[in-house]
Amino acid sequence: MKNKKQVEIISVNISEKKGTIKKAVDEIVLDENGIKNDAHAAPWHRQISLLGVESFEKFEIIASRKVNYGEFAENITTKGIELYKTHPLDRFILDSIELEVTQIGKKCHGDSCAIYREVGSCVMPKEGIFCRVIKPGTIKPGQTMTYIPKVFKVLIITLSDRAFKGIYPDKSGPKIKDLTEEFFSKTNREFEIGSTIIPDDKEQLQSILLEAKKNKIDFIFTTGGTGIGTRDFTPEIVSGLLDKEIPGIMESIRIKFGSEKPNALLSRGVAGVMDNSLIYTLPGSVKAVQEYLSEIFKTLLHLKFMLHNLDVH
Repeated sequence: MKNKKQVEIISVNISEKKGTIKKAVDEIVLDENGIKNDAHAAPWHRQISLLGVESFEKFEIIASRKVNYGEFAENITTKGIELYKTHPLDRFILDSIELEVTQIGKKCHGDSCAIYREVGSCVMPKEGIFCRVIKPGTIKPGQTMTYIPKVFKVLIITLSDRAFKGIYPDKSGPKIKDLTEEFFSKTNREFEIGSTIIPDDKEQLQSILLEAKKNKIDFIFTTGGTGIGTRDFTPEIVSGLLDKEIPGIMESIRIKFGSEKPNALLSRGVAGVMDNSLIYTLPGSVKAVQEYLSEIFKTLLHLKFMLHNLDVH
């Protein structure tokens, strides 16, 4: 994992009342609600705030003074990486403790913030991050956390009797792979992509999908079997495994491209949620794959955040 890095804990800070500067303490104790005795502890996604000394140093030049740890209302002051370059669902690990990144930055409170009143700006809304507790424990200054980026797992399934037999090459599966790699690279996210070609076989498709569910694959794309032929059954198999369907995505795609090409309205593709996996069934042509993914990618990460109960906008 290329972006795995070490992060030093410089200070840990708490405040018993909201709207007040946090004070440095010897240690903080984490439970399922955040930090014990901290005003922001609650069963929500912004339990713990973090800010790096890298951000402190930049702001001190603007403020022309030394800023104390906790003065930006951060619970944990760190050193080692620019925290605002992390992403929701990334994690910090310290022994048995796990924190999950839930939000980058926040709304500036303006005049209700002491530093903002003094300087006219504040670094926390732009460069601070928030986490929630996955595994609790005790954190002290001087310890080191390991930053572990979220690696999105993708599975591509091509359904085609002829491609499986080698009568002609699979083109739609590789196109999904190329476009997905491009999407995650542009968003600076880490990913792993697996792909397989199977015949138009109901039992094989269902078995692969159940295995993907077990392995907690984040995104599953199928290509082929969305028409009305006697061997087209992909939507039926996938629909039978969904916990929730997301009909608007496929309906919108069919309308958008079907207004120009009526045959696009004939695809019966579905999208939905299977446990923690998002599944999309695409037609079997390269052109259709390009059209569908151009729309699917617009909401792909947002849907994943929703699955993890993150209020990310």
